[in-house]
Amino acid sequence: MAWSQNNAKFAVCTVDRVVLLYDEHGERRDKFSTKPADMKYGRKSYMVKGMAFSPDSTKIAIGQTDNIIYVYKIGEDWGDKKVICNKFIQTSAITCLQWPAEHIIVFGLAEGKVRLANTKTNKSSTIYGTDSYVVSLTTNCSGKGILSGHADGTIVRYFFDDEGSGESQGKLVSHPCPPYALAWATNSIVAAGCDRRIVAYGKEGHVLQTFDYSRDPQEREFTTAAASPGGQSVVLGSYDRLRVLNWSPRRSIWEEAKPKEIANLYTVTALAWKRDGSRLCAGTLCGGVEQFDCCLRRSIYKNKFELTYVGPSQVIVKNLSSGTRVVLKSHYGYEVEEVKILGKERYLVAHTSDTLLLGDLNTNRLSEVAWQGSGGNEKYFFENENVCMIFNAGELTLVEYGSNDTLGSVRTEFMNPHLISVRINERRQRGMEDNKKLAYLVDIKTIAIVDLVGGYNIGTISHESRVDWLELNETGHKLLFRDRKLRVRRVTKASATDRDWGGGAGWDTISWCAMPLT
Repeated sequence: MAWSQNNAKFAVCTVDRVVLLYDEHGERRDKFSTKPADMKYGRKSYMVKGMAFSPDSTKIAIGQTDNIIYVYKIGEDWGDKKVICNKFIQTSAITCLQWPAEHIIVFGLAEGKVRLANTKTNKSSTIYGTDSYVVSLTTNCSGKGILSGHADGTIVRYFFDDEGSGESQGKLVSHPCPPYALAWATNSIVAAGCDRRIVAYGKEGHVLQTFDYSRDPQEREFTTAAASPGGQSVVLGSYDRLRVLNWSPRRSIWEEAKPKEIANLYTVTALAWKRDGSRLCAGTLCGGVEQFDCCLRRSIYKNKFELTYVGPSQVIVKNLSSGTRVVLKSHYGYEVEEVKILGKERYLVAHTSDTLLLGDLNTNRLSEVAWQGSGGNEKYFFENENVCMIFNAGELTLVEYGSNDTLGSVRTEFMNPHLISVRINERRQRGMEDNKKLAYLVDIKTIAIVDLVGGYNIGTISHESRVDWLELNETGHKLLFRDRKLRVRRVTKASATDRDWGGGAGWDTISWCAMPLT
């Protein structure tokens, strides 16, 4: 089973080697049959052992025991023609498969190799080889690292990009039994198998916790496992039962939730977690698929939005009138506190212990920046569609939606948005890739202009009267401001270079207007 990255499609492959496609509500919308590597052996000559959607949700990779991987283009709409766009012939049976990144399919073989198939070049290559059958394969939350479990109990880790973690690669640990149930969570690796023990390993393979059910006569072997998209929970399937482990950030341990026991469910053979974390599907030996709602808590905000906390660090915000959804997530795994929807109900604001989460519901641009708690005294201004302006303790901080770094920070006591002007790439200019400027008041009579890309002060303007309004033009080359006497002054750079923004020479007064303006 597999969920698409855009959460719109859910695929199930049956024992008859037919792929059934469902929408997010569980209604069947489409299906297609897989095919053998060679028709002369017949349509029943193979089994499907792995399936995954492409990152753009328009293709499905199918790994088969007749030594081949097919990639089907299924299109964006239901009913689109299904076409094989890639095939990768191997030397032994495919046993498991993942599609972590664009053009990159990772799969395990019965002969023990873990290989990579590139859908762009239509070629495959070996990442690493072992002498033991690959029983399981999983990725970390970012998709930039993979774990493989082998029949001799070996668990191997490999990184395409370790993202600065410095964690080792290669053989990580020898598990006591084949780790058919293998999951890579945020803070540890969880493995289980036929010995009926769940073991949580640390980042370098040391044992963190063990959950031993070997003396429980009602428990049987663990067959499969899945980590939530946020990496805060792990579900393991066995016989008539799903066991759930939740990570406690405060205690830094795994806590066992009440198991989900379903009589006559029989052996759980597949688990698939929806990419937004809101649904978990379990497939069984008898051909059933059970769908579970995954929710810590759910609330209605001002009768217009539904907030679903699917994990400590992940919240789904749904507009009840339009049905659109945004997934607000802490990429550092911090627990998300209260979510607020501000600025004419367009912008999201949420705090964690160490970060601030911001988002634009209209454009789906989300940001997470480092932020130390200040008792909730921040004031937010959303007049600019590209930037959130945050005032706190005499400091102005700018955060560009979609960026995980603060755009800039300056000291000012003037918190009126009419006394601040920010321009972010609003009109493209030849030879200038990024044009981000800020104008603000240093004091009641002094305007400062800052280049936010370079992080330096371009210049200042001193005026004889109190300034009560200012605005940069789209390119940030001209400044218009009004003083207390209702006089408007327009100032422009004398030349095209930022150095001409200095006070005195280089400033050209274009016009004065002494009439009252409304």
